[in-house]
Amino acid sequence: MSVKPTHFTGIKSLPRRTVLAGAASLAASYAVTFGAQAASIILSPEQARAPRVIGSDDAGITIAEYFSMTCGHCAKFHEKTYPRVIAELVDTGRIRFELRPFPLDGLALRAHALCRALPEKSYFRMVSTLLGQQKNWIGADDPIASLKNYARLAGISASDFDMIMSDRPFLEALVDIRQQAVSDFKISSTPSFVVNDDTSFSGALDYDSFLAEVNKAGL
Repeated sequence: MSVKPTHFTGIKSLPRRTVLAGAASLAASYAVTFGAQAASIILSPEQARAPRVIGSDDAGITIAEYFSMTCGHCAKFHEKTYPRVIAELVDTGRIRFELRPFPLDGLALRAHALCRALPEKSYFRMVSTLLGQQKNWIGADDPIASLKNYARLAGISASDFDMIMSDRPFLEALVDIRQQAVSDFKISSTPSFVVNDDTSFSGALDYDSFLAEVNKAGL
C-alpha cells in the first residue's frame, strides 16, 4: 500500500460494513492474556519510540517491518507469512524481528498509538489482534469507538483510551518514526522491511520469497 499524507485530525469515516461477531470469545482471550485490568497508562515520546522486538539478542540479523494498521497488505502478510517467520526464523534464533509504525492515515496512527501504549509483552498481541480483525474495526460505523472496545478488552479504561488518542507528543513521536523511515530508507509503501538498518525490500511476500530476500542479506 502506497504512502498517503498523515493527519492528526479529521479521521474520515470508512464505508459501512457489517461488524463481525466474536466479541465474547475475544474478551475471554484478552482476560487470559492481560488480566482483568491493566495498570494506568503513562505516555511519553520515549515510550512511543522504544523498540518493539522479538527474538534472541544473539541473532545475527535484525529485520524491521514498517507497517500500517490500516494496510490490507500488512494484514495479509501477518496472516499468511508472519507466523512462519516467527516459527522458523525468530524462534530458532536466526533473526530478530522488530515492528515499526508507518501509519498511512489518522486512523492507523491512533491504532498504532493504542498498541504502543501497552506493555511490550502485550503490544504484539494487540497488533496481531487488530491486524487479524482489521476489516471489523475499520469497517465499523465509528472506527475509533471500535478501537475503544479493543482497548477495554485489554484492560484500558475509557479515560486512558481518550488520553492515548489525544496525546499529541505521543502521536507525533510515532509520525517521527515514519518520517525517519522515509528519510533513512526511502520507504514508500507498506509492508516494507529493512535488514540490519541497511538493505530493504517490500511487499506482502509469501514465506519463500521473504526468505529469499533475507538470504540476500547473508542469513
